[in-house]
Amino acid sequence: MRILVCGGSGFIGSHFIRYVLAAHPEDVVVNYDALTYAANPDNLMDVAARFGSRYAFVQGDITDEVELRRTVDTHRIDAVINFAAETHVDRSIHLGARQFVQTNVLGVCTILDTVRQAQIPRFLQVSTDEVYGALALEDAERFTETTAFAPNMPYAAAKAGGDLLCRSYWATHRLPVVVTHCSNNYGPYQFPEKLIPFVIFRALADQPVPVYGDGKHVRDWIFVEDHAAALDLLLRRGQPGEVYNIGADNERNNLEVVGGILCILGKPDTLMTHVADRPGHDRRYAIDPAKMITLGWQPVYPRERFAEGLDRTVRWYLEHRAWVERLRARSSEINAHLVPSPVRSSA
Repeated sequence: MRILVCGGSGFIGSHFIRYVLAAHPEDVVVNYDALTYAANPDNLMDVAARFGSRYAFVQGDITDEVELRRTVDTHRIDAVINFAAETHVDRSIHLGARQFVQTNVLGVCTILDTVRQAQIPRFLQVSTDEVYGALALEDAERFTETTAFAPNMPYAAAKAGGDLLCRSYWATHRLPVVVTHCSNNYGPYQFPEKLIPFVIFRALADQPVPVYGDGKHVRDWIFVEDHAAALDLLLRRGQPGEVYNIGADNERNNLEVVGGILCILGKPDTLMTHVADRPGHDRRYAIDPAKMITLGWQPVYPRERFAEGLDRTVRWYLEHRAWVERLRARSSEINAHLVPSPVRSSA
């Protein structure tokens, strides 16, 4: 396939690109990315040299209808996957939701119109479990594909808006779109605003690690390469019009995750500092991946191997300090994410 990857320079998108190019020697990938603050060209620094003409980069915004269509036509695209999104929950709370709506709703609308006009036979929209809202800690329930949307934060509401547009284009136009909802990702190359790298960098500097509220907020964690493998399978075998939840059955609260990182680094638990909870902070997310598993997918790092995945992640950051330093040097805005602030629990 000739695949257009929107937002391919981000954390999950870059892993997907690496996975596809390695797993499918005849595929061609075009990375279409606006290179906003959370994108990082270093994530794919070696890909062009390694895969040659099978990889191309186009700088563009998914809200730019003209450039998006030009890219689709020029590269004869026959499959699209969308990672492009504003994702930082705290930004949507404290800086406002306008940019989130612009990218996560209107951007998705632009992709849908482009896919329809160009008659592209495959489109995969990558979304989040946060569209479902929250579950109670004491509840055994998990999110399924039929769970009603109940987003509690502006970021999640904007993602839900894009997902509902996808549903409507399938119902109205029979556009061949598949939507995925995934749990929290972790692994190498993650932007420093996110929980695990944020804790790593704070702990390495022997600085306090702030934790929202009581630290018992639960997230369902999945190693990013397992997510990439699931998405690759769905791009090829997912049924148009269907929704698939992707998770590793790996629920952990923030205290467990932060404590695990501190243990790997040999740092004391006393670095953890509880701070006031953030507005609208969902208590628990949990994914039921049964539908995904029926397609033959299984995570390499399920619950019983989380410690291995976490150790692999921490070791990667320790061995790639130059990646972090280049990221710091790129922007004072990025530097602002590395100063003391509450621990983020979003993906």
